[in-house]
Amino acid sequence: MTATMERVRDVLANWPYPPDGGWTADDLDLLPQDGPHGEPDFFKRVELVDGALIFMSPQRRFHDLVIRRLADVLDRQSPDDLTTATQMDLRLGPRQRPCPDAVVINASAAADLSRTAYVSSEVRLVIEVVSPESEHRDRHVKPKIYANAGVEHFWLVEEERGKPVIHTFQLDPSAGEYGSTGAYRGQLKIEEPFPVNIDLADLLQ
Repeated sequence: MTATMERVRDVLANWPYPPDGGWTADDLDLLPQDGPHGEPDFFKRVELVDGALIFMSPQRRFHDLVIRRLADVLDRQSPDDLTTATQMDLRLGPRQRPCPDAVVINASAAADLSRTAYVSSEVRLVIEVVSPESEHRDRHVKPKIYANAGVEHFWLVEEERGKPVIHTFQLDPSAGEYGSTGAYRGQLKIEEPFPVNIDLADLLQ
């Protein structure tokens, strides 16, 4: 390494406190997978929301099934220039790097297999499946972050008596927030962001 090369920031120098200047979206690429004391997979599932490092809880089976099945269906029904990714970060600002459950992104962006995050201009749709430990973030905090970043479409998946319900939203650019475009039980059939027809019971098969 030459003397002119910038020294890599040691993001764990102050652990368990944030690094100097606070956590940034770039810092997540510098985290090791294991913890400061060798804890396996300690940093495997983290996201940055409003500058705070959030450790995500283990998923329930409902959550896992819905994400995987929904991603498969959207991949089959989306246009060729779009594809679906799961558990990939979105770099939406210096202090914002959420990790939504699923995103529909430009296929050209997904073709780069070295990517660790996508930016809002590459994202067509963001999907969050509500978990008990993240209800407030999923329903109130993260939608505002996605809207502020200009992501046009957002879906929120809730569990209702053991079945998935999908709430769909579209960005109102003049208001800078999402407006509801529907709540779907049993069948999801919509035209935006592209034509989609899903039997919601299939998401749990």
